[in-house]
Amino acid sequence: MSETAMEPFDQIEISRLEEFGTALLAALEVPPADAVLLIDSLIQAELWGHSSHGILRLSWYLERLKSGAMKNITNPTFEVDSGPLLVIDGHDGIGQVLTSMAVEQAVSRAKEFGVSVVGIRNSNHFGTAMYFTRRAAKQKCVAILTTNASPSMAPWGGSKKVLGNNPWSIAAPFGETVVAMDMANTVVARGKIYAALESGEEIPDTWAITKEGKRTTDAASAIDGVILPMGGHKGYAISFMMDVLAGALTGSGIATEVHGPYEATERSNSGHLLIVIDVEKMIDPLVFEQRIQKLVNEVKSAPLADGFGEIFYPGEIEDRSEEAAVTGGKIQIFHSTKDALNEIGAPFGLAI
Repeated sequence: MSETAMEPFDQIEISRLEEFGTALLAALEVPPADAVLLIDSLIQAELWGHSSHGILRLSWYLERLKSGAMKNITNPTFEVDSGPLLVIDGHDGIGQVLTSMAVEQAVSRAKEFGVSVVGIRNSNHFGTAMYFTRRAAKQKCVAILTTNASPSMAPWGGSKKVLGNNPWSIAAPFGETVVAMDMANTVVARGKIYAALESGEEIPDTWAITKEGKRTTDAASAIDGVILPMGGHKGYAISFMMDVLAGALTGSGIATEVHGPYEATERSNSGHLLIVIDVEKMIDPLVFEQRIQKLVNEVKSAPLADGFGEIFYPGEIEDRSEEAAVTGGKIQIFHSTKDALNEIGAPFGLAI
């Protein structure tokens, strides 16, 4: 294989990544349990096949911790608490830690009241939304989670990025596993464009336009430009309303007030909204499971369209990817990601 054709990845033992990542965070005085949670969320994204939300983000988080834009010690306060409704102020703490707390609180309250709503203000990027909704679903609840993000999308008819892609996830229990979706409201998550930038690959010309309004296959130009909404005006409208829920309703930043994890020195000002429903408070769990099974059966038994070998229910691809990755014991990360992490780790005597 020629030098130019070499794969842009390194195969790294999962256990080694866990040790290295938690050691790096410990060096920045992140409490051990919080460090384990943050690293687990990133590795889980890798296991699901979503490297755009995986280890490549660790160096961004570390830079934010070093600058103080994201606090190493997460000290949330409960600002509103009426039983089934809770609003948490994260005080710029770690997004994964705050959202994990929100899941714990929301599930507990849903088990008592049937339904719960938890809002988080002044948080940070939390990784994949599915990481948290799946946790609630494993406890026999249906969960809906949304967050707002830094601007990447222009409003429909506009040429300047004002709104984030404001992703959302829904998960529900399904036997020993879950059905789950997690999507941004742009044609593609911005992290996938960063992943293309890391690997040196071109992107499809349907993903983004440049600042001048021209289609592009260059990842750097796409990041500097505008990512297109999914479904045209529909993606724009959904993203707007997710900012209503995660931003305006929680008392967090909205639109251009929100800053992304790749901005090392800016407060994120992001917000999240989590809704959890206890299945057994609404319907016999056995009946619910039977209905989900029937839904899955009908979907998977539909005749295949040309070019497709199988139909998957939401969340099935991630489960299969995780099973294969865990069996292998390794995940792949970009050379550039490894180099960036080693550079940050060097002053602490740490390297992958």
